[in-house]
Amino acid sequence: MSDFSRVAIIGLGLIGGSIAAAIQKRKLASHVVAYDQLGESLDIALQRGIINSAAPSITEAVNGADLVLVAVPVLTIETVLREIPSDLLITDVGSVKQRVIQACETVYGTVPKTLVPGHPIAGSEKHGVAAANADLFEHHKVILTPNADTDAESLERIRTLWQGLGSTVVEMSVSHHDEVLAQTSHLPHLLAYALVDTLSAQGDSMEIFQYAAGGFRDFSRIAASDPAMWRDIFQANGPAVINILDRFLSEIGDIRELIVTGDTAGLEAVLQRAKEARDHFSELKDHRG
Repeated sequence: MSDFSRVAIIGLGLIGGSIAAAIQKRKLASHVVAYDQLGESLDIALQRGIINSAAPSITEAVNGADLVLVAVPVLTIETVLREIPSDLLITDVGSVKQRVIQACETVYGTVPKTLVPGHPIAGSEKHGVAAANADLFEHHKVILTPNADTDAESLERIRTLWQGLGSTVVEMSVSHHDEVLAQTSHLPHLLAYALVDTLSAQGDSMEIFQYAAGGFRDFSRIAASDPAMWRDIFQANGPAVINILDRFLSEIGDIRELIVTGDTAGLEAVLQRAKEARDHFSELKDHRG
């Protein structure tokens, strides 16, 4: 038996498309309808059986839905919510949760009790519905950020949905989520974009990329992610991103000074601390499976 009768997905990028595909594969809904500004995305999703139907507007997509999933860039969430009744079960996948809360307060005057903010910690440098992957969320965490007024049944339904997609669900506060993601996701993406931009601006950039080793390829891969999406994320989570960026720049300044002064012992100590921290993380990850 399906968990939902009609799921409406607003935004058919990589994440929205992958959620639709995952729901279809696991038969968690009787009908999946989607709306996207790009008609081409809807056509691809229909052709591949990722969705059952396409709606010409947000209003028509959410009509009769028992779950609305918003998968649009964070700075456009407010515009989308204006088309969604506040009494529906709503969740999102945005990387900055404070912006979702602010959008709700602007549109509804409060955060609806049936809205459960969420964020799957999964993705790819590929983007668009053509890259949708029904198994994208398996063995990945999903963070939910309910508040004290969130309806318990709504929270449980969203938790069950993500568990049904193969994810491990954790909860944290909105502010803590945004701080953690600024450090673990937003800063690394910002650095990858900056590094690739710096190297590509050099006259011999093609030679540099040609001889780049695996470490550079692995790190720079995320610079192939959707620029518009990440522009919005950096803007929406600006204070937290700037805070960790300033800390990073200070550390880089210290390392630069160690190199300039020839302080090999100090430099090795920094590298050793980083290695031990990374090894400890790997051990914890292996232990937890």
